Amino acid sequence: GFFGKWHMGHAVDDPRPGFDKWVSFRGQGTYYKPELNIDGERVSKDGYISDVLTDYALDWMKQDRDKPFFMYLSHKAVHAMFMPAKRHLGKYDDVELEYPSTMADTKDNYDDKPQWVKEQRNSWHGVDYMYHGQMNFDTFYRRYCETLLGIDDSIGNILDYLEDAGIAESTLVIYMGDNGFSFGEHGLIDKRQMYEESMRVPMLAHCPDLIQPGTKVTRMVQNIDIAETVLEAAGIKAPDNMDGKSILPLLKGKEIPWRDAVFYEYYWERNFPQTPTVHGIRTDRYKYMHYHGIWDIDELYDLKNDPEEAHNLINDPKHSERVKELNTRLFDWLEETDGMLI
Repeated sequence: GFFGKWHMGHAVDDPRPGFDKWVSFRGQGTYYKPELNIDGERVSKDGYISDVLTDYALDWMKQDRDKPFFMYLSHKAVHAMFMPAKRHLGKYDDVELEYPSTMADTKDNYDDKPQWVKEQRNSWHGVDYMYHGQMNFDTFYRRYCETLLGIDDSIGNILDYLEDAGIAESTLVIYMGDNGFSFGEHGLIDKRQMYEESMRVPMLAHCPDLIQPGTKVTRMVQNIDIAETVLEAAGIKAPDNMDGKSILPLLKGKEIPWRDAVFYEYYWERNFPQTPTVHGIRTDRYKYMHYHGIWDIDELYDLKNDPEEAHNLINDPKHSERVKELNTRLFDWLEETDGMLI
């Protein structure tokens, strides 16, 4: 069953192949009184979108069935512009916010950054003019956290059902975001750049029958690994043309051969012209970003010693060979994957 935001085809929300139950909506949908596509029939619902989707998911899970189920709950929240449930609105109004150190508009923060990062502050995705001035940073941050409380309620209700049904120990629950999000780091908000806050996503997995509680996977896992993981958990062999790898062995604490780098590509969008095309590679320790279409500085960071990516090492002679090596690996990958043709 699929419940929530599909968003592949902005005006299209028709049921997709492979799902027995379909509850979705067009584009980003709306937070209140959503119009849904339920198995091909358009239905208007009162209420708050996170609650409505959760109710549909719970009703579907509670059906009598003679075989295991796969349920994909894809919340609209927390997508801007953030709108919390009425029960959560204002909950964080009195909370004092902590700002990232790299948010300050200082020479130290911007001395070795590309020009586009400096100029981004005063744009749709910058802290000084976010969403064209529709929201200030403090309100933006508080409304986000309040909107997230609706997701907390949703996950709690789902997990409570699994407990009540006696299947919490044997159900693999994967909780994750579809992208990272910047909250002021380097003067930026949103995604669409390769800094850690943007390219990393939250991810938790729970299944006591498979995973030792407290397990922490330190290898570089990607969202393309989720499908293969679900298939292996279901006892199904993944097709050879899929790009990811099942992380089930890692979740079980096994040592297996694994990738030593992940690659990144973002292509300039007309709707968001301030952010250029970027290609990059991230290893366990280093990150290299190469910009396309602008005459500007590239970036190299030592994530072990500089997790906030405050000190660009691209022009440091001690790292010149590393830059060449990472650049070569990056362009080899682009050629192998036809990225050079886009």
